[in-house]
Amino acid sequence: MKSRTYLVTGASRGLGAIITRRLLSDGHRVLAISRHEGGVLPELQEGAGERLRHLSLDLGDLAGLRSRVFTEWIGKETPVDGLVNNAAMAVDDLVTNLDPVSLERLFRVNVYAPMELTRGVLRNCLLHKTCGSLVHISSVCAHTGYKGLAMYAATKGALEAFSKNVAREWGARGIRSNAIVCGFMETDMNASLEEAFRERIYRRTALGSPTDPESVAAMVAYLLSDEARSVTGQSLPVDSGTL
Repeated sequence: MKSRTYLVTGASRGLGAIITRRLLSDGHRVLAISRHEGGVLPELQEGAGERLRHLSLDLGDLAGLRSRVFTEWIGKETPVDGLVNNAAMAVDDLVTNLDPVSLERLFRVNVYAPMELTRGVLRNCLLHKTCGSLVHISSVCAHTGYKGLAMYAATKGALEAFSKNVAREWGARGIRSNAIVCGFMETDMNASLEEAFRERIYRRTALGSPTDPESVAAMVAYLLSDEARSVTGQSLPVDSGTL
């Protein structure tokens, strides 16, 4: 398998850490972005050495994102073969309690930052004549309604629409874009949800269980690989069969 370089956001914990571990275990290089350098990154760094580079960055701070990531950190000399837009934040609240300030930050992290990172990776692919692959982590709540998650679902719906149109726009250059529609997982981001609510969610799935993050990471690895060279513009569910 050819070693490639992938940019992964939210890489220090949860699903992002599992995706990073999977890509490193497959022999690839990972450019990892997260707000903090902790989590499992020190452990992964010890095993991966120079194949793992980390940048501490708050994706909600859009002003310096472009220059910090692509000019100062990655640079023009480094080809980037793919992007995993994984980092996200959630708001668990009713629409009647909508707060414009928190809503703006939600969209900055979940939509605007992924769009900006996609822009940068696309330009990198064009510069290096790379047939890159873009993978955007979405959520089942963009397709199936859940009380208190309308605002979060709106950001994931926007991300999926963006992904499909990027696929149409850049497919002629061999660049692919797909979204993975994840079911609810036992991750830190979902830990704030009440246990009774989580159990009701799991009962709505065919498997009656939370989505396994390792299964999502396997789908990410597949979509980034040449094995998925004919797959683009799709929103692919990995959700334990949400009904």
